[in-house]
Amino acid sequence: MRIAQVSPLYESVPPQAYGGTERVVSYITEELARLGHDVTLFASGDSVTTAALVPCVERSLRVHLPGGDPLARHICMLEAVQQRAETFDLIHYHVDYLHFPLSRRSSTPHVTTLHGRLDSSDLAALYREFDDMPLVSISDSQRGPLPWVNWISTVHHGLPLDLYTGVDQPGSYLAFIGRISPEKGVDRAIDIARRSGVPLLIAAKVDRVDEVYFHDRIKPMLGGNVEYIGEIQEHEKQAFLGSALALLFQIDWPEPFGLAMIEAMACGTPVIARNRGSISEVVDHGVTGFIVEEIDDAVQCVHTAAVLDRRVCRETFERRFSVQRMAHDYLKVYRSLIPSLQRSTTAPAP
Repeated sequence: MRIAQVSPLYESVPPQAYGGTERVVSYITEELARLGHDVTLFASGDSVTTAALVPCVERSLRVHLPGGDPLARHICMLEAVQQRAETFDLIHYHVDYLHFPLSRRSSTPHVTTLHGRLDSSDLAALYREFDDMPLVSISDSQRGPLPWVNWISTVHHGLPLDLYTGVDQPGSYLAFIGRISPEKGVDRAIDIARRSGVPLLIAAKVDRVDEVYFHDRIKPMLGGNVEYIGEIQEHEKQAFLGSALALLFQIDWPEPFGLAMIEAMACGTPVIARNRGSISEVVDHGVTGFIVEEIDDAVQCVHTAAVLDRRVCRETFERRFSVQRMAHDYLKVYRSLIPSLQRSTTAPAP
């Protein structure tokens, strides 16, 4: 199959540090190329891939174009995609709804994976207008605000099996990884660490929009058994997550998936997660971690996390959240949308 993958331009593919969507785009792209498909990646020029790369900006926008107009750059990328559209069997978009007016007028099959939250009141009118667009959710719970749109599949994220190694013995600290913002619940994680008496290491980026929140709310809470170590690189995650007692995932928003949870599980590290959004689709309570509502419940789980079998966490990751499974699921989606493949699979045997 000739497949285009269209990535956001905020981070490189894969990102140097934080960047969940771009990381997933990289995993999909590389696995499809490994399987022998002809894959073209539309992304920033500092991306690294075995597929054919179409650089749509010289370097990723978050770091290298602060204060610029990212929408203008994405519109130019979408035009570049459409100029080549007829050379692909299918175009897989990861840029939300930006391409909808163009794709509606294109004869090339396409699909969009929605990576973010969908509970904004502004989205309903837009998706009612474009209710013919084929969409993939990254969890069933993500669909909640818009159950009536053209969902054709749910595909949970997956990681390469050799990206991380399972660690059998529990570590001595709690981990928080990702981004510091009100909805990510780092303040709750700090409270849990304080009450449990177990050290907490926070490896997270702070976006410009969240700098005031970090300095006013989070920074005064640091110290004692809570340490902020800043944003870490991909190659540092194995040691950070693998050496932790548990990952604290205390979100305060309808999490669409939560890539950090399966990264922890890949290292054998259980997850103590607040029951929001996709959590129950990812964490098996009492097996790969604990699903909680209140901080008091989370504190109790900290002291029992060490009894969970970390090998089972790793085995669950391998069975449910591998990149091979993710690519297989997407290939099923692609085949269902390409007319020539639909005909070949439904034609009667001679």
